[in-house]
Parts: sequence; structure tokens; C-alpha cells
Amino acid sequence: MSFIHLEGKVAVVTGASRGIGEAIARAFVASGARVVLAARKIEALEAVAASLGESAHAVAAHTGREEDCKRLMAAAVSHFGRVDVLVNNAATNPYFGPMLDIDGGAWDKTFEVNLKGYFWMAREAARHLRGRDAAGAIVHVASVAGLEAAPLQGVYGMTKAAILSMTKTMAFELASSRIRVNAIAPGLVHTRFASALTENDAILSEFLRKTPLGRYAEPAEIAGAAVYLASDAASYVTGHTLVVDGGMTTS
Repeated sequence: MSFIHLEGKVAVVTGASRGIGEAIARAFVASGARVVLAARKIEALEAVAASLGESAHAVAAHTGREEDCKRLMAAAVSHFGRVDVLVNNAATNPYFGPMLDIDGGAWDKTFEVNLKGYFWMAREAARHLRGRDAAGAIVHVASVAGLEAAPLQGVYGMTKAAILSMTKTMAFELASSRIRVNAIAPGLVHTRFASALTENDAILSEFLRKTPLGRYAEPAEIAGAAVYLASDAASYVTGHTLVVDGGMTTS
């Protein structure tokens, strides 16, 4: 058996109906895990779950709502008996433009999903794991936008920077409970979520100029990092941010 695998583990992956979340869910199942896929719209989720067979289960949930986070974790435990891994991936970026021009509604939505949702889901996972006296792993999908300036995505970048801070503190506070907490900071990834960047020739050209590998990533290239951090191969890794950006932040 491969050293890096997820045999016997049950995971919850949010934002799993497409993009990075779907790629992570597929990689988890391929690595031996059973996975609860979550997103707001059940139709797309069920299509992904159906393609993965009995190892996948779809639950509609809006992680920007605390009660939905509690319901999602309870549904996962009810269906598969327990949860060992949480991947916080659901995110939103409703505003693209100068940071000072964002309106209150877009500000609140960004923080509710990207930051509050991550916190609420991580808290539910930690409470469940502690209640079982079980080791586990939490993986937060952040962004290189949280590591450096994020022009035209300022508030989104603020939430991602906060996730990196939350990752470190959670890792410290949950270590005694054998719960590891890590983050992934992807660079530019070819998804519908990032289409404002990948479909703008001027912006894309600037991103590629700064990226030594000279291209954007595909979602599956981020999924491998999640499999590693969720697996026992990363048993001594916690509080870490794994940057997967084609070398963009090295310059």
C-alpha cells in the first residue's frame, strides 16, 4: 500500500461541487477515503457524488450559516459514523475591484463564507473529534492572496490572511487533542471561481510573468497537497501553510 493514503478515513469537503473542492473529493476517494461532499446546490453535488459511488455522500449546506455547519457535521457523522478529516474549501469572492469601493453586503458575504464558515466548520470538527477522543486533521484551503498584496481582491485576500493566522492558532490549541491543522495556499488555478483572472489577458499575463513555471494550475494539482496533509504521512506536520503556486511567491 502507498505510504500516502487515506484508507479507513472519513472526510468532509466543503465547496465540493466543482473546482478545487471537487478535485480534492475525487483524490480522497481514489486514496481510499469515504467523503461527504458539501456545497449550497444539491444537484451539482449529487452528480459528483454519483460518479464516485458509495464512497461519496452529498449534503447541501451553506457554510456561511452557523446552523448549516452544525447540520453538515451531524449529517456526515450520521451517514458514515464519524469524521476524521475536514477540508474547508468553500469560498466566495463577490467583489472584484479597488478595495475601498467594496459595499457592505459584499464585505459581509466574503467574511461570512471565507472566514466565519471555516471557523464554524473547524470548531464542529474539533468538537466531534474531541468527543470521540480521536486524532484527526483539518485542512484549510487559503490562497497566496493571503500572503502578499491582492490588488482588486483586497477583502478576499484579507480573509485568506486571517485563515493562515487561524490555522496556526488552531494547530497550537488542538495539538494536545491530536488534531492537526494545516493550510494550503494555491496560486492561480484554472477554475470558474478564478475566471475573472484567467480570462483577462492582461491580468493573466502578469500572473504568468511572476510564475516561474509559466502557467496556472489545474485543480487536481492542488488536491495532492490536501491528500498529503490529511494523511498519516503528515503526522508530524501541523500549523503549516503549504504553498502550491508554481513558484510565484519566490520572487
